[in-house]
Amino acid sequence: MDTMNKDKLLDDLRVVVSDVEELLRATASQTGDRISEARARAEESLRTARVRLEETGEEVAARTREAARETERYVQDNPWQSVGIAAGLGFLLGYLIGRR
Repeated sequence: MDTMNKDKLLDDLRVVVSDVEELLRATASQTGDRISEARARAEESLRTARVRLEETGEEVAARTREAARETERYVQDNPWQSVGIAAGLGFLLGYLIGRR
């Protein structure tokens, strides 16, 4: 799964967690066996989602740190190529912004 899809999934999961928390607060005063069972299942699902969200966030952070280390190694090993790439990207970005 690429980073963009994973970020979207994390955002969607955060929204679901927030919505479930709000639903649980809104139905706190409701009584009955079916509501109690539904609340218990929702609370368990919410706990599971929070754990997965934390694990995924930690994984993304670890991958980001590794990418930063690899980039730093590349720049140290190839300083002139890095300068050329940065200059080319800066020129391209300036050109694109200047077209607006």
